[in-house]
Amino acid sequence: MVNQRLIPVPMEPRGVVAEYLPGEKQLNVWTSTQIPHLARTQIAAMLNFPEYAVHLIAPEVGGGFGAKLNVYAEEALVSHLAIRLEKPVKWIEGRRENFQCTIHGRDEINYMEVAVKHDGTILGIRCRVIADLGAYYQLLTPMIPTLTGLMICGSYKIPAVRMEIIGALTNKMATDAYRGAGRPEATYFIERALDLVAYDLKKDVIEVRRKNFPKPKDFPYAVPTGLTYDSANYQKSLDVVLKMSGYTKLRAEQAELRRKGRYMGIGLSTYVEICAMGPSSAMPAGGWESATVRIEPSGKVNVFTGSSPHGQGQETTFAQIGADRLGITPDEVNVVHGNTSTVPYGIGTFGSRATAVGGSAVYMCLEKLRDKLTKIAAHILAVDPSELVIADRRIYSQSDPKKSLAFGDAVSAAYVAKTLPPGMEPGLDVTHFFEPTNFTFPFGAHVCVVEIDPDTGDVKLQKYFAVDDCGNAINPLLIDGQVHGGIVQSVGQALFEEAVYDSEGQLITGEFTDYAIPRAHDIPRIVTDRTVTPSPVNPMGVKGVGEAGTIGATPALVNAVVDALAPFGIRHVDLPIKREKIWRLIHDASAKSAKPAPKAPSKAMAKKSAKPAAKKPAKKTPKSKARRKR
Repeated sequence: MVNQRLIPVPMEPRGVVAEYLPGEKQLNVWTSTQIPHLARTQIAAMLNFPEYAVHLIAPEVGGGFGAKLNVYAEEALVSHLAIRLEKPVKWIEGRRENFQCTIHGRDEINYMEVAVKHDGTILGIRCRVIADLGAYYQLLTPMIPTLTGLMICGSYKIPAVRMEIIGALTNKMATDAYRGAGRPEATYFIERALDLVAYDLKKDVIEVRRKNFPKPKDFPYAVPTGLTYDSANYQKSLDVVLKMSGYTKLRAEQAELRRKGRYMGIGLSTYVEICAMGPSSAMPAGGWESATVRIEPSGKVNVFTGSSPHGQGQETTFAQIGADRLGITPDEVNVVHGNTSTVPYGIGTFGSRATAVGGSAVYMCLEKLRDKLTKIAAHILAVDPSELVIADRRIYSQSDPKKSLAFGDAVSAAYVAKTLPPGMEPGLDVTHFFEPTNFTFPFGAHVCVVEIDPDTGDVKLQKYFAVDDCGNAINPLLIDGQVHGGIVQSVGQALFEEAVYDSEGQLITGEFTDYAIPRAHDIPRIVTDRTVTPSPVNPMGVKGVGEAGTIGATPALVNAVVDALAPFGIRHVDLPIKREKIWRLIHDASAKSAKPAPKAPSKAMAKKSAKPAAKKPAKKTPKSKARRKR
């Protein structure tokens, strides 16, 4: 099975501006990056320049998807030129440069064997992955196929696993983290394998999956690859998506359409992914994250986060967390990120970790501030701190609500420092570094419905249903946005996208005229829902959702296409499933199933056939053959 090479294609390519101030001996760098602090460290190291004198800013970067989770040569070069010339220097990447020189994703070939009982119970799997790593390593290049190996069991109870990973260095661009980063590949491999198992055993794809799910009581669940899944209820998310999609009715509709010569397919995938990249012992760059929260004397709250969101919406969610814990409105919380001069050192945004790890650091800061404000109010009101609650900009006693203190008065007391409890320091400024004890493991179930035109090989996406579980939900609208975006990128991988090099190593899909991405009319209405299974590894019980759609959708799409092609005896189609590929598969299958050619005609028949034939309507191939066969 193949996961083809992909190009991340952010809306904006990369860009760098550097300015050197010789009087202050300071280097200011603006760069489109997901890892501002790590970029500052590496730029300083490459230039042999003091890190404290490098001020790096990550503005709105125009999308990243993992492609900007790297430090590239241009960032060091532009900075070097700015120092040498003592003038500002700017470099903006062209789209062709972006296709050629910014990291690529996926590019894995997998050979897989499954040992299975007749009742569908999986006994073991054996996998061999060959990963094209490109010409050299970027930040996480060898880690990506490793994640494929770690997650190869998917959401199933598989007692024995053998995984062999071979990295091939070629003359292509380096591969690295692209939305999902190793987990979409693993999910695709195991989900296609489960469908093939069901096909061979003549069992329903749902039955085979249910047979191999661990039960909710089995969690935390240790898998043979060395991971421990934190919490899950795979049965529930599957039940919800089947009900939401009307799965039974869809199967009845499919049977009716097949009688009419139409090819509808229904694809299912259940997935689990590894997120909230940590703990530090498992991460090459550390798995912790930092935050500073400062309540100003005015009562306004500033949140400084080491995470660097670039479209995920943490400016909103972190403000919501702050408002919730301090009893104020989100408008009173200002979130600052991506500026190494004002934010404590951070690791960055990737692996769906910003809220689960970075948000937890913010949460812990807020808890310390909340505790301090409560003690200040308790001292002023002469009540026990355990009686007090913070809500609606007030701190008041649960037993006697008349005993209350305005939030602003408690803040003023912290700075004026005349009515503080004995031994308490003035001010309201807290920094916290949060490191999780484990990764988090979001999961879900997706159902996709397609119809194939056998005359053209065209795949029409009819319906899409996604039920995802990312733990406790902070902002449902942002969750839906992340899921939608991931599904759209999976549509690109499943049906259109493929980075192709010729035999001389020349990239021949180096611009949009040759590299197709999905457009609005290619996407059906996406119906989403969620289940909630909190994670025990962080104080908020959140898991991460930025890559969920990309991980769950590709196998659902491919399973739907293969299901539609089942009447032709087709069991598997490699990615990407382009129209020409489908047309050829149907054409070849129809040709094999055609009746043997008739014997040579008699003389009488030969004379008859010599007469001009009456004009007949054009024969439709292969739909007409398939209909005649039925």
